[in-house]
Amino acid sequence: MINILSYICITIGIFFWFWGTFPLVGNRSVLFKLHTLSVADTLGSMLIVVGLFLKIPSEWPLLILAILSLAIWNTVLGYVLAYCSSNRGAYDE
Repeated sequence: MINILSYICITIGIFFWFWGTFPLVGNRSVLFKLHTLSVADTLGSMLIVVGLFLKIPSEWPLLILAILSLAIWNTVLGYVLAYCSSNRGAYDE
C-alpha cells in the first residue's frame, strides 16, 4: 500500500512539473507565467520528495531538509525575479 501511495505522489509531482510549463506558451504576462511555473514546480518537487520519503523513510532527515529548501528557495527566488522584472530598480530616481 505504501509503494502505491509513493508512486501516486511521484506521478502527481511529475504531472505538476509538466502542468506548470504549459502556460509558458500562452499570451499572458511574464509575471503570470513565472508565478504559474514556480508554484507548479515547487508543489511537484515537494510531492516527489514526499513520494521518496514514503519509499525510503530511513533518509527522513535529508528529505525533510530537501522539502524545506525547496519551499524557501523557490519562494525567495520568485520574489527576487518579480522584483527584478518590475519597473523599480537602480535606474529610477
